[in-house]
Amino acid sequence: MCGPYPRRRRYYQIREFQMASSADELESEDPDDELELELELDDTEQPQPKTEALPERLYDINEADADSKAVNLEQLTIKEEDAWWNQVPLTNLDLSSNTLTHLSPKIANLQQSLTVLTLHDNALVELPPEIGKLEKLMRLNVSHNKLSQLPRETYSLPELRHLNISYNAFNELDPDISDLHMLEFLDAGHNNIQSLPGGIGFLVRLTALLLPHNHIKELPPDLVNMRSLQKLDLMQNDLTCLPEDMGLLRKLECLYLQHNDILELPNFEGNEALSELHASNNFIMTVPKAMCSNLPHLKILDLRDNKITELPDELCLLRNLNRLDVSNNTISMLPVTLSSLAHLISLQVDGNPIKTIRRDIIQCGTTRILKTLHERALAKAKEDGSDVAGSTLAAGISVTRLSGGQADDGELPNKYPDSSSYQQQQQHQFQYQHQCPCQYHQQHQGGVAPHGYMYKSLSQCQEYHEQIQRHLYKPESYQSSLASGQQSRECRGVMYQQQQQHPYQQKHHYQQQAVHPRWVYKLRHTRTLAVNLEELTEVPEQVFQIARNEGVHVVDFARNQLSTLPSGLQHMHDLVTELVLSHNLIGYVPQFISQFTRITFLNLSNNLLSDLPKEFGVLNTLRELNIANNRFEFIPNGVFELQGLEILVASENHIKMLNVSGLKSMPRLSTLDLRNNDIDLIPPTLGNLTKITHLELVGNPFRQPRHQILMKGTEAIMSYLRDRIPT
Repeated sequence: MCGPYPRRRRYYQIREFQMASSADELESEDPDDELELELELDDTEQPQPKTEALPERLYDINEADADSKAVNLEQLTIKEEDAWWNQVPLTNLDLSSNTLTHLSPKIANLQQSLTVLTLHDNALVELPPEIGKLEKLMRLNVSHNKLSQLPRETYSLPELRHLNISYNAFNELDPDISDLHMLEFLDAGHNNIQSLPGGIGFLVRLTALLLPHNHIKELPPDLVNMRSLQKLDLMQNDLTCLPEDMGLLRKLECLYLQHNDILELPNFEGNEALSELHASNNFIMTVPKAMCSNLPHLKILDLRDNKITELPDELCLLRNLNRLDVSNNTISMLPVTLSSLAHLISLQVDGNPIKTIRRDIIQCGTTRILKTLHERALAKAKEDGSDVAGSTLAAGISVTRLSGGQADDGELPNKYPDSSSYQQQQQHQFQYQHQCPCQYHQQHQGGVAPHGYMYKSLSQCQEYHEQIQRHLYKPESYQSSLASGQQSRECRGVMYQQQQQHPYQQKHHYQQQAVHPRWVYKLRHTRTLAVNLEELTEVPEQVFQIARNEGVHVVDFARNQLSTLPSGLQHMHDLVTELVLSHNLIGYVPQFISQFTRITFLNLSNNLLSDLPKEFGVLNTLRELNIANNRFEFIPNGVFELQGLEILVASENHIKMLNVSGLKSMPRLSTLDLRNNDIDLIPPTLGNLTKITHLELVGNPFRQPRHQILMKGTEAIMSYLRDRIPT
């Protein structure tokens, strides 16, 4: 690999140029990542203030000067990397955080190469019309300036995808903005925009529209034609209503409406993808019942600081709701149906005149409130003459069943995982062993002393409540053997206990097994078994048996302390499609990995692996393999037998050589990442593997191809290698 570049270099070598406020800032931390502009500062000069104007030669940076083209054999020998034929055109120009007041019309000289232009945090009052000649420009950031308009030519940029004009002085958006047909991101926040132009709906590729902190009073009807819109931010405006056809924004995921003058919310019929609705600090008086049934994927509902007087029972239809904030309204009663929201972990009701629930219960937080509501739901069902399984939470309210996932006739399932009942089940049925202090005791009855535990009240365990609110059930370390010889293992809500018979006692299984219903519910509806950052050294087989019964196909045990693949994984060999075991201490992969006949993605990165079993080659369904950050000195032979593999990431290892014939035997391989290894020679025949469209080789000690060629991308690397094949 080429040696480090000198700190200062000629101006025409720049790919990314950033004007600095002092000479010290001109020094790059990594010379390979950033090339610098030589401003011909005298070494004795003091650091200059922020730049107000650019040197004119910057705009001719893509043109080599006469001296560099002059034939000088000695100079080429000493500084071959400085030769003009090793230069690449400027694509990214960063002039941010200076005091520029104008931009030269010569910016048009960069029209053939410039793709990113960053001008934020300057003092620009206008841009030159020549900016419209940057036909390859994809990103333009002029935020934090003093602009009141953009040149009309800006709206003819054919490739512009990202436009940021926030924190300026715009009073309106130019109607010609609709001509930016490729635009995907528009941020016009923190301006003085009064209205949006008609025709803005023609921006059909837009995925994010950010207009916070303006003075918009009404949205144009054609806004709903932005069928790709995923994020809409209208915070801090003067809106009084939303378009009736909001449902046409079928891909909308996040909607921000805080601090407006909105009086009512639409039904959001058609916005099934909406996951976050923020509408605090408005004048909303009611929550539409139809809205609750139209937003099945809503996770966050923020309605604080409004004028809401009542919450509908239909809120229970928001079955994926995680956070509900109705603080500072005029709500006098909470519907008991809230207790059926299995995923609700944060319920904020402070600042309401609620008389039906004691103040001390409200102050205890979400868990206590939901428990109270659940108890009242059960009491109501009992008064109606029905049992727990057959009770209805509210007349006419349909609740999603745990197993089917479809609405039923309103009956509560036997084991519906509501947000409060699991505490009773854990404490009284399952004897959930939390990390609060407990005392061991024996009860002698009839000469037999069964084993048991006295648990500290869960209501006194602050740590327990914090766990519940995070949906985390932390694993406990192995308990030291007590007089009963009990051992316990716990894995995020699944607890396995074995009790051994006392020499002087009859065999008594106080508790064999306990499975948290909420945990099973999550498995069933996400089809994912994910346990991360728990320092696990092993996983009980029963966890995988339960996961198999629930149809789980994604298994993620990243960031633990596993030394090998858990043996229980074999129970899921015909189900798993994605397996993530990164950031563990895995030193070997067992042979049973060959049994996974449906796996498509395997992540074994950041472990201690140096080889893979020969049986690995039978995984014909595997499409992506990540073995980065291990101890491999070669690519295992089994990998070359993976006929369906498309992506191979083997960076950050100690690989010393490339097996081109092995790579050639992989017909679908398109991405090969070998960064930061110990490869000292790249075989020219690698260039014949034309199906590889993404090749990463940076950070290896080979001398050819040169670093400049590596920076030009895969196509240039492959072409270079093919040219070096002997004829």
